[in-house]
Amino acid sequence: MSVLESTVKLGGDVKDRSLAETGRSRIAWAGAYMPVLRQIRDRFEIEKPLRGVRIGACLHVTTETANLLLALQAGGAEVSLCASNPLSTQDDVAAALCEYGMPTYAIKGEDNDTYYSHIESVIASKPTMSMDDGCDLVTTIYTKHNAMLADMIGGCEETTTGVIRLKAMEKDGVLPYPVIAVNNALTKHMFDNRYGTGQSTLDGIIRATNVLLAGRTLVVAGYGWCGRGVASRAAGMGAHVVVTEVDPRKAIEAVMDGYRVMPMEDAAKIGDIFVTVTGNYHVIAEEHFKLMKDGAIVCNSGHFNDELDLDGIKGIAKGKNEPRPFVEQYELHDGRQICILADGRLVNLSAGEGHPAAVMDMSFSNQAMAAAYLALNHAKLEKKVYDVPLEIDEEVATLKLSSMGVTIDELTPAQKKYMSSWSEGT
Repeated sequence: MSVLESTVKLGGDVKDRSLAETGRSRIAWAGAYMPVLRQIRDRFEIEKPLRGVRIGACLHVTTETANLLLALQAGGAEVSLCASNPLSTQDDVAAALCEYGMPTYAIKGEDNDTYYSHIESVIASKPTMSMDDGCDLVTTIYTKHNAMLADMIGGCEETTTGVIRLKAMEKDGVLPYPVIAVNNALTKHMFDNRYGTGQSTLDGIIRATNVLLAGRTLVVAGYGWCGRGVASRAAGMGAHVVVTEVDPRKAIEAVMDGYRVMPMEDAAKIGDIFVTVTGNYHVIAEEHFKLMKDGAIVCNSGHFNDELDLDGIKGIAKGKNEPRPFVEQYELHDGRQICILADGRLVNLSAGEGHPAAVMDMSFSNQAMAAAYLALNHAKLEKKVYDVPLEIDEEVATLKLSSMGVTIDELTPAQKKYMSSWSEGT
């Protein structure tokens, strides 16, 4: 076992002080761009809304996440953390969190067995609240640790993929406790998913490949909030953007936003760079790889690497090499080469640093306040997926505007009366 592995897995004495020191510095740097979360942390320090709550978190181990966890800790919570993706961990941050007294089980590049063993380590802390990014913690507790459900008061879910899975559990009548879909807050998905994913995805692609986007054809699979962000940022850097979709409403929107829309079968023939952001399965399949140009670059910015048919590309390739970190170059039998980035995992977090702290400020402020809301209101909530309460969403937006030095109008009493009346006039 390496020094890092023993440090991070045990979550106790940190042997590599320089690594932890680097992590602390980077956490502080990110915190400077998260003024809303800072205010919530200060409030939590006084009010202790999470006193007595044990939070099991399965999240991306990044500097921004660290600031969320420090706010939860300030609120009185005991926190244990594991990674929600094998390649998204920042090892220096994991080491620093251990020094902050949070058992952290995460190593960048961990294999699947280690990944799930780390989830089990978090579950061993006997959490009373879950905090997920992708729903792996909830599903593991439900399928393997049913006995502990009696002590669970609720959970929060950070991402679109996780909300999809949770709603499927609710539909099947097996959701084990109430969960707040933090992803559904307007101050989360309109900003984190669009501006965060848009910028960080292109950053990850460029870091991995150093490719020039200008003049290239970039195919975006999926035109939800993440897809909108990737498309707009790619177009802004001079790429010719093509969108693939299965939802006719989103397809129309993409057309009216100025993008070409077509099936993946057609896009595969003309694309230079491909990005999947759908949350679905085998969006780029074996038959699409067979149609791609020599030198095509393929990556995923959705939660699971199931979006790419990795077995399919392996099955049609005669060899593979790794010319750069996070780049797997497959050679097909006819000599064409196709590059898969970061093993099909989240390219923005695997090859890059993930979303900028300034946009995660709102996402994690919602997360922290949703946790406090659950602690206070769990007794009256059913086993359902709930949206973030409107008052929390609006408060986060108000605090963010204030931190940016932006003021807005307020409705006058007459305007409020007019807006609430069905008759003409006031």
